[in-house]
This record gives sequence, C-alpha cells and structure tokens, in this order.
Amino acid sequence: MNWDAADFDWNQARAFLATAEEGSLSAAARALGVTQPTLSRQVSALEEKLGITLFERGPRTMSITTAGLQVLDHVRAMHDAATRMSLSASGQSQIIAGMVRITTTDTTACYHLPPILKRLRERAPDIEIEIRTSNRLKDLINREADIAIRHARPQEPELIAKKIGSTHAGLYASTGFLDQVGRPQNLSEIQKLDFLGFETRDTLIPHLKQLGLPLTTANFRYTADNGMASIAMARAGLGIAMLMASEADQFTDLEPVWPDFGPMEVPIWLVTHRELHTSKRIRLVFDLIGDMMGSR
Repeated sequence: MNWDAADFDWNQARAFLATAEEGSLSAAARALGVTQPTLSRQVSALEEKLGITLFERGPRTMSITTAGLQVLDHVRAMHDAATRMSLSASGQSQIIAGMVRITTTDTTACYHLPPILKRLRERAPDIEIEIRTSNRLKDLINREADIAIRHARPQEPELIAKKIGSTHAGLYASTGFLDQVGRPQNLSEIQKLDFLGFETRDTLIPHLKQLGLPLTTANFRYTADNGMASIAMARAGLGIAMLMASEADQFTDLEPVWPDFGPMEVPIWLVTHRELHTSKRIRLVFDLIGDMMGSR
C-alpha cells in the first residue's frame, strides 16, 4: 500500500468539501464553525499539496474547476466513509441520512414532488432535501444538485439518465378569455389569438409548427421563464398557454383550446451523476422519484 499518496490533512479536504457544497468560503466557514481566513488557508494548502487549482476565484465569486470536480468525487467518498464509520461505531450503520439536492421545474416542485417527499419522510426520515427550481442541467454538472427531473434527455456523457415515463401538454386558456374572444374551431381562427411564450417569444414556435400550428412572434405578446407564471397569466386571461395537462387540470377556470389540436407527449427524464452508484441516499431518492412519477 502506498501510504505516501494519502499523506494530506483531512481538515484541508473537509474545508474543500464544505466550500464546494456551500458555494462560498464564508458559508463554508459558518457551516464548519471556523473563521474564513482559516478555511481559506486550508483550501489553499490542499491545492498546494495536490498541485492543482480547485477553485477559480473572482472578486466576489468562486467556481469549482474541472480538476476540483474530479477531486470532489473522492473527497465526498471519504466523507461518506467517515460518516459510516461513526455510525457503525455508534450502532447506527443502517441509517441512511444526509442532504440530497433536487433540481426541477417550479411546477414539478409544486404539484408532483410534495407527495413523494412525504413518502420519503416515512421511509428515510434522516434524509434532508433541498429543492432548486431551474430549467438548467448546469446545476447538476457543477454538482449544485444531485438529481434533476427534466423533460429532455441530457447529452452530457458524464450524467446518468433514465426515462421514467411521459406526460402530455396541451393548449389551455381561461374560460373568461375564451368567452371574450370566442372558442376557435379551425386553424384560421386560432392563429388570430394571443399566445403566452415560454422563455423567449420564439421558443414554442417550432414545436407548435410540428404539430400543425404555424404561428409567428406576433402571436406572443407575453412570455415567462417559469411554469407557475405561465399558469397565472393564462388564468388572468392574457392568452393561450402550452401547459402540462396534469397541472392545468387542477384549475377549473382553465379549459383546453381547440379540440382538434392533439396533446403533445412530453417525456420525463430522471438525471443524476455517477455518485448514484456509491451513495445510498441518492439512490434511495432517485428510485423513489422514479417509482412514484413513473406510475402516474
């Protein structure tokens, strides 16, 4: 066994892990109960020992480097091993505990995750959950999250993706809006109406065109970059929105628009990083989400 290769200070590795997890030196220092200068020295000492740069430091921000991400996997494994050792010594080795960060859309967080988290609390009460609402996979790649729920398959080779099912999206508008403008019966009538865009005015245009509904940016007077805002604007009578049926159907003041327009199938992908294979808590949450969302 090469003992020289493991010759570094655990406190330095712990300081690096806390900084990566908490996102800043100040937050990590508070979490560990040490001063920021002390923590900064420990991280710098580890960088010097390993001969690599772990963080890119800016005036007010710092981001983990590619080399840092590689080291992070090993340091997390060390931390988990140390935790298991402590639990084993105290007779608690079967407890699955710790933080799992989930990133997903705001509507999924509001309408689909709560019953899953309730079941999780019954099964593993010592697991902590932090939810981040975002449409970006960057959260997962940068290890700002452990699990992502997305509607598109990721292309990044370092991520693990599993299709757990599908849902459907359709065109919805408020009853008041349709009472005012009339319920469209054909393509010509619906092309004259206002639509609600998502992220940008032209994001939905190619998707709707594939479904036989050619629109232009002139149709999209209002846009929003999150689903909750889209639902609220549709309910306020500002236009027609593309919404998930399982979410729109929860509001009695929303109704489908244009019966001839068929629903669009939307896949549900569960995405994580390779720590899935080594972390029991991530595996438990990953599998529970897959079982409950996949069975809808």
